[in-house]
Amino acid sequence: MAKPFRNLNRAKPQSYGVGLLVVLILVSLTYVTMSGTNKMRISMANSQLVQVVDVNYTSIKSYPSTGKEAAEKEKVVVLEKNSSAVPEEVFLPTGRTGDRGVPAVEKKPICDLSNRKSDVCEAAGDVRIVGKNTRMVYVAPPPDGNREGESWTIKPYARKWDVGSGGSVREVTLRLVNDYGDEARCAVNYSIPALVFAIGGWSGINFFHDFGDVLVPLFQSAAPFSGEVQLLVANNKPGWVQKFRPYFDKLSRYPVIEFDEDDAVRCFPRVTLGLRCSSIEDFQMEPAKSPQGYSMVDFAEFTRSAFGLPRERPTLLPEPLVGGEQSTAKAKARLMLIARAKTRRFTNVEEIVRMAEGAGFEVVVTEASDDIAKFSRVVNSCDVLMGVHGSALTNMVFLPRGGVVIQVVPWGKLDWIAGHYFRDPAKQMEVKYLEYSINEEETTLSEQYPREHAVFKDPMSVHHQGWDTFSRIFLKEQNVRLNVTRFRPFLDRARLFISQQHTQAQDLDLDQRGGG
Repeated sequence: MAKPFRNLNRAKPQSYGVGLLVVLILVSLTYVTMSGTNKMRISMANSQLVQVVDVNYTSIKSYPSTGKEAAEKEKVVVLEKNSSAVPEEVFLPTGRTGDRGVPAVEKKPICDLSNRKSDVCEAAGDVRIVGKNTRMVYVAPPPDGNREGESWTIKPYARKWDVGSGGSVREVTLRLVNDYGDEARCAVNYSIPALVFAIGGWSGINFFHDFGDVLVPLFQSAAPFSGEVQLLVANNKPGWVQKFRPYFDKLSRYPVIEFDEDDAVRCFPRVTLGLRCSSIEDFQMEPAKSPQGYSMVDFAEFTRSAFGLPRERPTLLPEPLVGGEQSTAKAKARLMLIARAKTRRFTNVEEIVRMAEGAGFEVVVTEASDDIAKFSRVVNSCDVLMGVHGSALTNMVFLPRGGVVIQVVPWGKLDWIAGHYFRDPAKQMEVKYLEYSINEEETTLSEQYPREHAVFKDPMSVHHQGWDTFSRIFLKEQNVRLNVTRFRPFLDRARLFISQQHTQAQDLDLDQRGGG
């Protein structure tokens, strides 16, 4: 094995010189050929664009990149119409090889229709948005092939799987065009991106859907722009935007535009049509599927900040003293009891209040209010939110982090609904969650149906009769007569959760509180 290395070591210096010269000539010819090809490709792409177009061959994203991600991405070049200048440095896409050895440009999707909950379109370049009557978004085709005339029509509302919910939401079309015509001449030009979305559906009717269908997806879609985005709202409902004004003011520095009433042609460098949903579940997020890693904890913090809520943590309760003696401090945890005036209401509110006060709570009995700014402050002043299953429990988002929500689940095998709508979101927000399911003695259905009825013997058979029957019996006809003795341990546990906040703040655990 040593012989070949000895022969190599004896090679003449003149042989190295000849080989090096040949390599340099080949490299020079390759550089000249590829430079000419790149200039030709940029010139051809430039001739197809209207006004200013962002020539970015990577997939279009509306999220800012981290330093590491930016270093790995291809560079972006901006060319103006009729410009003859050729950038000094342009990175063309890699991948398949087309005719004459030139890399083929991969056709990038503009609209993602794969998400079960929401369709989203994103495009950059010469974007022209026409709202009133037309409901169109025009975009110059990207330089990745002949795409003139391609179009997508979607409902920009984040509940597409629910046909009934989206029935009232009007469609918006995004179309790729080279020639806009006089009817799409720019009336207002922007240097910031646009985000077009719809309210409609159950939002504006049900408080839970205000958050699950609009505000949570809107946060995921708009927050990455750090206020530099123009929001255009379709299917707007009177007073809805004003009701949630703090959200809109924090997400965007610019007044909201009512898409359906706007007859101006507005031109943007980039547009997102529809709202992003990292989770297909309601009122939830999946950080692993979010480009920024957004979570429900982030959303809750954003909400408290938007509404100017002062409390980040629950009340610091007095610690038990050594030897089991009780502290004489007067601090009490505060409990909000959502009474509900119509369906699924408590029939023995006064008895519940006396029991809660005996458990060491200051009790606030209230109904949810449409004045979100005012009501959010009341919720934030409390440590525990308690109520029968219903949209009012959505107010848990205003609780201080580490607060407690107690969901009282009505009779009727409603475990899945209870978990899907509030148990899972509470855990994602890092709010402590307790769930109390009432028994046959605690439901007023016992006054309407005999114990031999399917309502008691086989509740799932009622589920199988369809939503109308299920909701009428278990959600509308039913009220709750809470057994305060059976329920009391849940309040004791809630108070323990609150006291643990104090212990954890001092880096202790419950086993160490006796001084050991």
